[in-house]
Order: sequence, then structure tokens, then C-alpha cells
Amino acid sequence: MSSSATFSLKPDWLLLRVLRGGAELTHGWASQNDYDVRFEWGASGVTALVHDVAVVVIVDVLRFTTAVAAAVSRGAVVYPYRSRDDAARSFAASIGAVLADGDSATAPSLSPLSLLHLRDGERVVLPSPNGSTCASLAAESGATVVAACLRNAGAVADWLRGRSQPVLIVAAGERWPDDSLRPAVEDLVGAGAVIDALGERASPEGAAAARAWRGVAADTPAFLSSCSSGRALISTGRLEDVRYASQVNASRAVPVLVDGAFRLVR
Repeated sequence: MSSSATFSLKPDWLLLRVLRGGAELTHGWASQNDYDVRFEWGASGVTALVHDVAVVVIVDVLRFTTAVAAAVSRGAVVYPYRSRDDAARSFAASIGAVLADGDSATAPSLSPLSLLHLRDGERVVLPSPNGSTCASLAAESGATVVAACLRNAGAVADWLRGRSQPVLIVAAGERWPDDSLRPAVEDLVGAGAVIDALGERASPEGAAAARAWRGVAADTPAFLSSCSSGRALISTGRLEDVRYASQVNASRAVPVLVDGAFRLVR
């Protein structure tokens, strides 16, 4: 199209703007603005919806947000970082933190069990391409960012209740080899567990996540150990991580991102 044109359809969330030199879509239809509780996937979901919400809850069950909850339950302070590389090491050194770059239950790593050894006040930098990225993007918008998993879903819902609405629940997902988003079903049901416990008016997307959670709630350990992400961890000797992550409402820890780090707020 050679000239600028604006087509406004009612209601106003159906808006298409065609601009000179290309098309720009204003995805108002994706906003879920009619609902107090909203749900989306991954970093792109954060970017699309974060500017219309007060609180963003990141869910990365296997294993980032489960690890964050484990660490803060010990009084540790967790700095999310998007990559595990020399830049992460430099950042950890600059703030006097331990870099969680190991992969065992004895050295700090993405394994939640390894973080149960942290001491009160200890700082840890926790790299994760999924949960950390989503948390960082949400924080850049000025929203309050919370880390949720199956272990603290009820506690997070209790903390959210009565606070500023609306809230966006984000299933972080995983990555395919081509770096595209792989929707991870454990994050879907983890998000659904928070939404179900919260009991507020959820969007159709959020309601679907809550229904998915209710469908597996009766046997969460079996579900987590048989889903793709669970099988991947088990195949590399991390069965105990999967078992730990499957313990529903075992923790009252609510990690909130403050000054670049997740800290215990209750």
C-alpha cells in the first residue's frame, strides 16, 4: 500500500494500522485487558502484555523458579542472569556473589537441591535462558516480578490476593534447538496452579491453564516425571530435582525481584 491508512474497528482492541513502507499490527486483541488475571508464554508474551499489568509472575518449574524459591527459602539473594558465560562470571564477581554454574547437588547450580545449602544473606547469580530472561524483561518494564512454581503456588496466590491488579502469569517454556519457544507443559500447569489458587477473574487463556492444572493435580509427581522436560532431566540423573519440584505447596517462600535480585518477602 503506497499511502498511510488507519482502519478502526469496534471494539477498539481490534485495530489494524497499515503504515507507509510496511504493516504495523497493534495486537490489542492479545491484551486480555478485560480480565484481572492474564496468562501468556515466554519472553514474547512478557513483551506483549507487561505494560498493562502491575505484577508479573514467572513460572519455570523445571527448574529456574523452583531453584529461586529453594534459595530464598534459605535466606539467600538470587540474581537472575540470561546466560551462563564469562559475562555472568564477571557480574557475579562484581557483586561478591557465587555463580551457580555447577550441575550437582553439592555446588550451586540450577538444581534446587544444590541451593538448599546456601546461607542466609548469601548472594548467587543464577543463569537461565528462559526464566531469567522473562524475569529480566518484566523487571525492565517497572512491574513487580514474582517467581512461582508448584512448591509455592498457594503462597504466591495468597501474596497476590489484595494487591494491585491486574496480574500476568507467564509460563517461561523451554527452547527448541533452533531457539524457538517450546511450550513446556509443566510451566502451563504451574501457572494454572497459581491461577486456580488465586481464584480471581481469569482470561480464557488463564482459565485454560487452571483447567490443565486441575487435570493433573491428583498425581503431580507422575505427571512431572513423564512429561518431556521431566524425562530429559531424569535421563541425566536428576530424578531428585523432578521429585522436589513436584511437591505442591510445600513452601511458603515468595521470591520478589527487588533491585535486580529475588528476595524473600514472606
